[in-house]
Amino acid sequence: MTIFTDTMANSSLSLPIMEPRDADCVIEARGVNVYYGDFRAVKDITIKIQRRKITAIIGPSGCGKSTLLRTFNRMNDLIPGSCVEGEVFFEGCNIYDRDVDPVEVRRRIGMVFQKPNPFPKSIYENVAWGARINGFRGDMDALVEQSLRQAALWDEVKDHLRASALTLSGGQQQRLCIARAIAIQPEVILMDEPASALDPIATLKIEDLMRELVRDYTIIIVTHNMQEAARVSDYTAFLMMDKDRAGMLVEYGPTDQVFTTPRDKRTEDYITGRFG
Repeated sequence: MTIFTDTMANSSLSLPIMEPRDADCVIEARGVNVYYGDFRAVKDITIKIQRRKITAIIGPSGCGKSTLLRTFNRMNDLIPGSCVEGEVFFEGCNIYDRDVDPVEVRRRIGMVFQKPNPFPKSIYENVAWGARINGFRGDMDALVEQSLRQAALWDEVKDHLRASALTLSGGQQQRLCIARAIAIQPEVILMDEPASALDPIATLKIEDLMRELVRDYTIIIVTHNMQEAARVSDYTAFLMMDKDRAGMLVEYGPTDQVFTTPRDKRTEDYITGRFG
């Protein structure tokens, strides 16, 4: 991956190192509980996310998959009435410490949503916008091209960069949103069911893209698609609802192990379609 020097003006927002860092772990959640008002959506989640691997979060609807994903870059802060308890360490820093700027957290841990959400701007400006507001001072044309290339979209749009992003197909729009996330040079990319609204061909392009991107980024994906999780991920976390309807982590491990020799009967039942 090309490194742009003197890019983001973020030195005043750097995250302090609080604990010794495990070189293989980029994010670690410890005893995480998330509440929406009085309702506990997820409870007592403890998990380590491995660096430059794809981790899939699977489980039935309503078990807190997206809620857990949003704890990794403080997106739940934007939901009125939400409250997060526990600790989430990113590169040794608890991102929920009082002195940590959530905007800087979200720059370093980017997010791609379920439904493509390009801005009503040109293709070029969609990619450039985030970098620009984050203080990028390098060659913007080069950054836009590199981001679109990494998102496997450059060859399709290079002659139409000033066209509206809304003229792109759904799959192209989702890859544009991935390029937009890449442009601010994150270390982790969160993806909340990024292919659920796409046709099978566009879905395969997104999956192929994830396997390319994981060379440079850590990726965490929420998916309802068992085949997708099995195809693209290195690690899988299975969540389900407890008796109080709070999502809990049932099993976490290498994807091959979780799908072929799960340790918990509930994991096996879900993967084989007995419930969910």
